[in-house]
Amino acid sequence: MEKYINLTVLTDSAASTVDQVLRSQGHLTKKQISRAKFFPNGIQKNGVRCRITESVLPGDEIRVCLETAEIASEQLVSGDSSSLAILYEDQDILAVNKPAGILTHPSGSHYADTLSNQVAAYFQNKKASIRVRPIGRLDKETSGIVLFAKNQVAAQRLQTQRKEHIFRKEYLAVVAGHLPEDPADFWHTISFPVKKVSDHPLRMQAVPDPDDNCSTAASSLLPAVTHYCTLYSTKKWSLISLRLDTGRTHQIRVHMKALGHPLLGDSLYYKERPDSSSVLPVFTRTALHAWKLSFRQPFEKHEVRLIGELPADFRQIAAYLLK
Repeated sequence: MEKYINLTVLTDSAASTVDQVLRSQGHLTKKQISRAKFFPNGIQKNGVRCRITESVLPGDEIRVCLETAEIASEQLVSGDSSSLAILYEDQDILAVNKPAGILTHPSGSHYADTLSNQVAAYFQNKKASIRVRPIGRLDKETSGIVLFAKNQVAAQRLQTQRKEHIFRKEYLAVVAGHLPEDPADFWHTISFPVKKVSDHPLRMQAVPDPDDNCSTAASSLLPAVTHYCTLYSTKKWSLISLRLDTGRTHQIRVHMKALGHPLLGDSLYYKERPDSSSVLPVFTRTALHAWKLSFRQPFEKHEVRLIGELPADFRQIAAYLLK
């Protein structure tokens, strides 16, 4: 999809060249400016193509092409968009509610049946030439909000927001065992590094005491930080909310397992199953849902806050969110 931004040189601007306006008012990087120069009429001043070294005066109109339809053409196989649950959309981003049971992006044998394929079909049906760019991913068994950027600069700015913790996703999980309920907005922190398990293609492992584990090579450890708050608790299970400072594979699942509270329904990290007499929520998949997301609109800068609809298995405990 074509993406342009229009800038008016401010009266009190200290910028004296087009390049300085693009940096100070447009917040564009050197690479983004260099890329724009090669598009047809990529950078214009008052409707005329110009060099970035040209001088500017207050009131001059600068127009920049950040992406063209040609480079945004979609390579993904389009899927069926009829079940796509859209939460929010504007000219730069699309937020959808991912159901459990599908991948975010094509991988392995799943080439045409992922959330990204559904999004590709949605854009195609709108006759919009947009490359699918997910900002972060959710595991196959995890449900919840996934954000897609419609252009490269939006994607880069949202990824920067992730690193700076401006882009914040909040999860709900149901874990085995009792955790004391916490006051509102009181967060515990888990900072165990994680590593891959060598004899399993998917499994990860948290390392609570890396200094005491002589067999663990430091180079194999990945820093991982999770924050959690217990919303409701019984003797057998607890409902928690979580935030992440890092986005490691299976981070929530392995961190909670390391605490002795694995997620219900997790076939990879929690093998126990409650008997029929147990009073527990029933989850046939990992009990993890990305329910809240907040970020800044990448160009207009206002805050966007989203809350996704709870899936059926989480609705059985929805009443406890109000306590």
